[in-house]
Amino acid sequence: MSLKMRKKVEPLPGCPMSKCTALLGGLWTPELIWSLSNGPRRFSELRRDTPTISAKVLSGRLRELEGRGVIRRNVLATSPPSVEYELTSLGQELLPVITSIVEVGSRLLLRDAARET
Repeated sequence: MSLKMRKKVEPLPGCPMSKCTALLGGLWTPELIWSLSNGPRRFSELRRDTPTISAKVLSGRLRELEGRGVIRRNVLATSPPSVEYELTSLGQELLPVITSIVEVGSRLLLRDAARET
């Protein structure tokens, strides 16, 4: 079974739900925001946090989130230079939404586990 790629859809004008889901939309976006919720992370740390994401997809998703103003890319003055990613104030504003999703997901997992016993 193959996945069909959806065309990029602009948020509905004036719709708050559409505006927010446009920021959160995309595979891996909530997971990456969640990974950055505890502070700055390097590319390799984000890969470890989300082991099934490819380097190519992670790189693209980080660029998209940076372009949307959700994360900031910081080049560190180390030898060799390294890069860290962190949430912007907009990214911080999205955390309660992600936290709610995690809480609901945790309850769903508990229900599934209870049904299996």
